[in-house]
Amino acid sequence: MDSKIHHVELGQHFRDAIVNLLSTKLRTFLAILGILVGAASVVAMVSGGELMTRQVLLQFKSLGTNLLAISVNQSNSDESSNSQKSITLPQALAIKNLSPNIESVAPYVADYNNLTYAGNNLNGSIIGATPVLKSMMKLSLSKGRFISFMDHYSPYCVIGDNVYKQMLKANNKNPMGQQINVQGNYYTVAGVIKPWPSSGFIFVDLNGAVIIPIDAALVTSKYAAINNIILRLNGNPDLDQLQAHIKHYFQTLSSSYQLYFESPKQMIEKMKNQQEILTLFLGFIGAISLIVGGIGVMNIMLVSVTERKREIGIRMALGAKRRDIRLMFLVESTLLSLFGGTLGVILGVLISYIIALVKGWDFSLFILPPAIGFSISVFIGIFFGYYPAYKASKLDPIDCLRYE
Repeated sequence: MDSKIHHVELGQHFRDAIVNLLSTKLRTFLAILGILVGAASVVAMVSGGELMTRQVLLQFKSLGTNLLAISVNQSNSDESSNSQKSITLPQALAIKNLSPNIESVAPYVADYNNLTYAGNNLNGSIIGATPVLKSMMKLSLSKGRFISFMDHYSPYCVIGDNVYKQMLKANNKNPMGQQINVQGNYYTVAGVIKPWPSSGFIFVDLNGAVIIPIDAALVTSKYAAINNIILRLNGNPDLDQLQAHIKHYFQTLSSSYQLYFESPKQMIEKMKNQQEILTLFLGFIGAISLIVGGIGVMNIMLVSVTERKREIGIRMALGAKRRDIRLMFLVESTLLSLFGGTLGVILGVLISYIIALVKGWDFSLFILPPAIGFSISVFIGIFFGYYPAYKASKLDPIDCLRYE
């Protein structure tokens, strides 16, 4: 019986709270706005961070996790006889023989000399590559062909989508069969790569690249050198052991070589760790906004307590207990946080959807960010609403009745 009465009293408190909040629409709106902005900040920032991280992880996974990138630097301090200027192409390709777990090898040269077409400068880079790069980076062609093993020093090139668009803009001619000037050497466009999702695994943007045969790249510029090699692995090799074999191989070539390894698996693990840190950081920033909104709720509830002193006195005179007065104001602050939190979650999801739409990312609705945003907003409303409710319950009924 007592629980039923308590249920009826609680329902009455909710109805009274709605009536009181609607009677002061502007004040209610401002209080809800503070919670709304805070909750939307939490949801939008955390969801945006999740979407960004997932997009980067998808780019890595699209290439496959069975890759290993090698960056080769040469120490200038080593002047011993066991040193050479740079890696030769046969030496780079010979890495395939080091282990049966190495399926294919794709060395490449990156150069950033001037590119011109029809008297116009092109914004792009020169990549010297072998035909293996196409399958290694899962490139697709929209026109023509990729470079082949038959090209060697032949003056043919394959261009990225950005370079293709620049050439079209330059003279409105189909770039296929046109020539690009690379340091006085002319390369005929033999193919065009479809738009390629940039990946942190390879150090160049293939959308803005002019890809020429690696043999031609090594003689086009005196600064060109094979400093990057990508391996595709098969099976599930021990990466530490494989890296040790590769290091030993390069040490036999020159003691001046310094090697740095990177694999998608390692990068994915790093990204996941960074995602956790980013989520906590963004959630913390959003929580600050919620705290500011909570302070706004507390201020408005304190004003409400002051204005309704006479009502509090009448309720106490009619038999209302102090806990009833406390519950009356606590329900109001909870309703404010519920409304603000719900609207904030909807707005935050909408913002994260717009971000994904603008960036061209695949949108997914993550359950955790809205749940966190809503839970924190409700907690903030109850936490900051408790003090005004407690203060109202401690008022003297006689003083309240005398209040004008």
